[in-house]
Amino acid sequence: MSTSNGNEQAIRRVITSALVGASIEWYDFFLYGVVAGIVFNKLYFPNSDPFIATLLAYTTFAVGFVTRPLGGVIFGHFGDRIGRKTMLIITLMIMGVATFLIGLVPTYAQIGVAAPVLLLLLRVLQGIGLGGEWGGAVLMAYEYAPKEKRGLYASLPQIGLAIGLCLASGVVALLSSVLSDAQFLAWGWRVAFLLSGIMVAVGMYIRLNIQETPEFAALKERNAAYRMPFVEMLKRYPLNVIKGMGARYIDGVFFNIFAVFIIGYLVNTLKLTRTDALLGVMASALVMIVTIPFFGRMSDRMSRPKLYAIGSLVTAFASFPAFWLINHSGGNMLLVWLAIVIPFGIFYASVYGPEAALFCDLFDAKVRYSGISFVYQFSGIFASGITPLIAAALLQSGGGQPWLIAIYVAFSGVVSALSAWWIAADRSPADADASVPQHAARAAR
Repeated sequence: MSTSNGNEQAIRRVITSALVGASIEWYDFFLYGVVAGIVFNKLYFPNSDPFIATLLAYTTFAVGFVTRPLGGVIFGHFGDRIGRKTMLIITLMIMGVATFLIGLVPTYAQIGVAAPVLLLLLRVLQGIGLGGEWGGAVLMAYEYAPKEKRGLYASLPQIGLAIGLCLASGVVALLSSVLSDAQFLAWGWRVAFLLSGIMVAVGMYIRLNIQETPEFAALKERNAAYRMPFVEMLKRYPLNVIKGMGARYIDGVFFNIFAVFIIGYLVNTLKLTRTDALLGVMASALVMIVTIPFFGRMSDRMSRPKLYAIGSLVTAFASFPAFWLINHSGGNMLLVWLAIVIPFGIFYASVYGPEAALFCDLFDAKVRYSGISFVYQFSGIFASGITPLIAAALLQSGGGQPWLIAIYVAFSGVVSALSAWWIAADRSPADADASVPQHAARAAR
């Protein structure tokens, strides 16, 4: 009984550590995206054409996604060689320091071109930190969990995205509501970045008091780790990498349309208030705190790839009625919020909830950190990082109407659904619920 209680306490500590750390990391990362189209375009990329200034601001946002694969490769390598816990401590520190310093960068009016350059460099550090963070956080939960509950446990760190987004949009919304526009642009937005320092201190304390995962500890005890796990991952699982990146497409596109681009769209195109737009995103994030583990648990009870495929299609095509309702809301904020909360807070969770375990299932423990980090972060370049840029260009091409954006979202959903069905088709019936696909099991023998 005491051993069982000890194991349960260890799992709770690990889950808490992964969730708190992931929440902080996502807060840091998405705080940049939340203010990119409403602050940075004015203070760091002044231009006579607001469209060009917004594109430049979203370009620095995209840079974070471009550097995330670098962080994924670096920390994935050492995470598969040294351990998951150590990498999580390092990545949290990198993200926290970079975010705190963003809050101190002078504006273009104060130091000229050095301002956007410094902003860009700190965004690079954010990307590198998050590139290693996500894989380590979900692995700690996945590898501690019983096999029949891996979908649920791996989905719990995913809630960190919802909490981080909720905090980022909520803090900015609060500051926007209590400060005048002049105060918010002058110094209010900086407060949101400086708060990261306090949160990182709390996260570091929690992460220093957890143990390495039993699965990786057993590998180290047998001295079974590869010298070059990233290279081995590419040799052994090249098709799994392609499938995973294809499946990730809808996640990156949909999130960045409904969490990042939508804020600028509501404020700049529909002329809604910044606070009202942020509250819609924050409400979606609150709903996701419940729906993400719901769909994670569902993925333990049915085929994970098939659930992901269905979720991809439903999520993607929900963008059409969502944009229609927003455009025909007549300024009714309840309708606008419903158009965001239902597709983003509920449908999107059917993808994001099972996603971590789906990717972990594709690789064995020797290369798992490298594998899931590369799949998630490299695909983020085209799935996430450039999405606000594409959306802004499609909006311009569509004469201010969002239907080209909705078509692009639908396309990404079809690609992800086909990729998930490909994953499902490559499993034998007897191996459908195992943690490693059939061809991976053969490769491991």
